[in-house]
Parts: sequence; structure tokens; C-alpha cells
Amino acid sequence: MSLPLFPSSWMNDEHRMLQDSVARFFKERWVPRAAEWREGGMMGRDTWLEAGANGLLCTGIPEAYGGGGGDFGHEAVILLEQAKANLSGFGGGLHSAIVGPYILHYGNEEQKARWLPRMARGELVGAIAMTEPGTGSDLQSVRTVARREGDEYVLSGQKVFITNGQNANLVVVVCKTDKSAAAKGISLLVVEVENEDGSLVPGYRRGRNLDKIGMKAQDTSELFFDEVRVPVANLLGGAHAAPGEGEGQGFIQLMQELPQERLIIAVTAVGAMERALSETLAYTKERKAFGKSVWDFQNTRFKLAEVQSQVLAARAFVDACMDAHLKGELDAARAALAKAWSTDLACKVMDECLQLFGGYGYMMEYPIAELYADARVARIYGGTNEIMKELASRFM
Repeated sequence: MSLPLFPSSWMNDEHRMLQDSVARFFKERWVPRAAEWREGGMMGRDTWLEAGANGLLCTGIPEAYGGGGGDFGHEAVILLEQAKANLSGFGGGLHSAIVGPYILHYGNEEQKARWLPRMARGELVGAIAMTEPGTGSDLQSVRTVARREGDEYVLSGQKVFITNGQNANLVVVVCKTDKSAAAKGISLLVVEVENEDGSLVPGYRRGRNLDKIGMKAQDTSELFFDEVRVPVANLLGGAHAAPGEGEGQGFIQLMQELPQERLIIAVTAVGAMERALSETLAYTKERKAFGKSVWDFQNTRFKLAEVQSQVLAARAFVDACMDAHLKGELDAARAALAKAWSTDLACKVMDECLQLFGGYGYMMEYPIAELYADARVARIYGGTNEIMKELASRFM
């Protein structure tokens, strides 16, 4: 059931055409396989090649590097439709709109030409390894170390909660190239973790695919680096940096890209809320109780009217952030607030909607149960909502 929504001001005709195409692709090709992926704990590598062949990857990357030549709006359209299709297992948003831009913005020409076209085709699957067992939102405290030896770095450390962890073969690793420094010692090192024959490079190991409350089809994993040798040429140091230049720039690079990551989370939360409301409206109008539909009870109508107002407000706020971001005007504080508020709200909306399903809302065969379980982690990843509020408060 579609809902009347105010048109998003940032969407143009090209975005809307993409929206129709993506919605149809998800419905016809991937939704029928969703249960299989949930059961298996991940989407296969074949889905990445399929996504690349159908133009779902790197739509915001310039055509010169194999991308779609669009803007972040194209990525946001895919994220919205993915959320509405309830396909949380696909890590394409992180691959295309987080990993891709790190390489585009901070890679040199050789790096961009080497990695981005293969990412757009789905031959390379991207991940970014920030979080460590003892380090979450405090990125200055990472303990993974890259020690330089001639033309190579020797990388050692452990990462956890890494999206696309089992499928990824191109991993941007947040590490310390200077252990004595805090933020100024952080660098971003791109690790090609597979050889041409598909075997793993010496010293690299994928840990277990983590068993989570929600997002069951997403291969969130532990990653281990034990004296992994990485060419100095894989350091991200800026588009015009020579190989090996750019050490200590990682923290600045992370801070510049995190607003977009947080907007990605907010966009996804809006899409999921819209799907939850649509599912609940349909269910309550069909489900009978005491001789009439659940919708006919005043409490149901009042609850869903409140939910609709919240969803519309969230869409309006995130649309305003989208407008600002596409103009290059979204600041870190507003992105943090958008992420925190929309994900807090999404959890409340999912809870209200699930309640109206009664016992069936607790059954995983109903989409609302999966939406409810998936929503919770968004208040944690991308920086906890407590950290988001702390960050935003500094600008008040």
C-alpha cells in the first residue's frame, strides 16, 4: 500500500526513473531470495556481480572511473528502495557511498583507475574496517598498526562488526602509522585481501560471520591482520599525493566523510519507517477482531495517524539534509542530529507498528518483525546516538 508523501525536493526526473527501476529489480529479483539469504547469514558474491550489471553500484562515482556519473541522490534512491524492500543484508550503500568516495576523494589517479571500475562492476566488494574490540566511536584509540618497511607496510590488528566482512576483497583499514600520536597518527590503508586466484593474502583472516539480533542476511564479521604486507602505494593520501605520502591524514579524511555516512543511516531509517507503516495499514485493515477490522478501533487509527505524522516529519527533515548535502552545505552537527533522531524514531515507530500485529508481529514470517529487529542497531553503528548528541551539542 502506497502512502501519500510530499515529493522530495532533491529528487529530479532521473532520480525518479531510477527509483522505479530499482524498486522493480528488488521486487522481482531479490525479495524472492531474501529468506534464503537470512537463513545462510549472507548474500553471495554472485549478488554483487548482479548488482553491478544492473547499475546498482557506485552510481555517484564519475563515469570516467566506471561509475554511474550521478550524485549522492542516486545512492539515496537505492538506499530508500532497499529499505522499503526489507533487504538489509545488502551492503551496497557502504560499498558505493562510503568506500567508493574515500577512494575517489583521497586516492590518486592510479588508485582510482585500479579500484573504482571493478567496484562498479561488483568484482571488488568494499568494506571499511574502523571498529576494534576495545574501540568503537573513539577512532583516535585504534590499535591496529601499520609499520613501514621499505616499499611496504606491515599491518597487524583486529577489527570487529565489519559490514560486508565475508564478501569484501577490498578493505579500507583505519590504522596507526605513528603509534605515539593520537588523531595525527591515523592513516587509511587500502588492503586487497585476495590474490588473483581468490585465495587470501598471507596474514589476513576472516573471522566468524557474527550472529546478530537483526540484519541476519548481512555478513558482519571479525577481520584479522597478522603481519599483512601492503604496498605503500595503497595508502590514501590525497588525489595528488605521491606513493607513501599522506600518513597521518586518516582522521581528517574520516571526519570529512562521516556526515555522508550518517545521512545514509538516516535515509535508510526513513525508508524502513515508510515500509513499516505501509505493512501495518494493510494488516490492520484486513485483520478481524471482535467482528470488525483492527483498523475500525479508534486506538488503531489514532496510533497510525501519529505514526504517519512522525514518518512525514522524518522524511521532511532528512529531505532538508539531502538538499543541503547535495549543495555541499551539510555540516557534521546536522548530520549527527539527523542520524540520531531518525534512528531513535524508527525504533519507536517499529514498536508501535509491531504492537498492532499482536502475536503475529513477533513472528519472523511477517516483515514487521524483521524491520523491528533490524532497526535497533542503527542507534549504535555510524557512531552511537549518544555520541551524535554530544557532537551536535558542541555547536549549539
